[in-house]
Amino acid sequence: MTSKKQELTPADYEKPYEQNEIALKGIVGFAIGLFLLIVVTFGLMFAFLNALKDVTASDATPANPMRESEKDRLPPEPRLQLAPGFGVDSTSGRVNFELAAPQSEYRELQRQYKETWTKGVKDERTGMFTVLPIEEAKAKLLTQNIKAKTGEPAEAAKMASRKFISDASSGRMASETRR
Repeated sequence: MTSKKQELTPADYEKPYEQNEIALKGIVGFAIGLFLLIVVTFGLMFAFLNALKDVTASDATPANPMRESEKDRLPPEPRLQLAPGFGVDSTSGRVNFELAAPQSEYRELQRQYKETWTKGVKDERTGMFTVLPIEEAKAKLLTQNIKAKTGEPAEAAKMASRKFISDASSGRMASETRR
């Protein structure tokens, strides 16, 4: 008598080959799952492509660099001193320093600062000062009744302002006191 275990095995020793039972249900299930995965992937990629097209269409930068103006083609400030487009914007327009001496930028900025300190800056539409000239600002400040802080908080602020970070503290805290 043979056991049931031997009867249920697909191997038949009397045949020169092993019988192969193809599970059609597994193959069809895999094919349907693969098809659904491909359809979902294509749908997501199509939605992603449309989203990128919307972002590109709403972007304000021109696609062709040749359509940009000379100023737009330059890299953002600050630029190297001898690079094309190196200069300073002033009230009279752009001052170009491409082939000028290295100190020319400093001199131009100092001239602009001194002009702002002496003349101030007026708003073109209203005619009102947005930056007062330094002498008028001093006079205006001195006409006000300014109250100085006194007491322990003022002394603590004074002592804190005299301290600076030294090498001895490895840059962690203000330990040295100015004399």
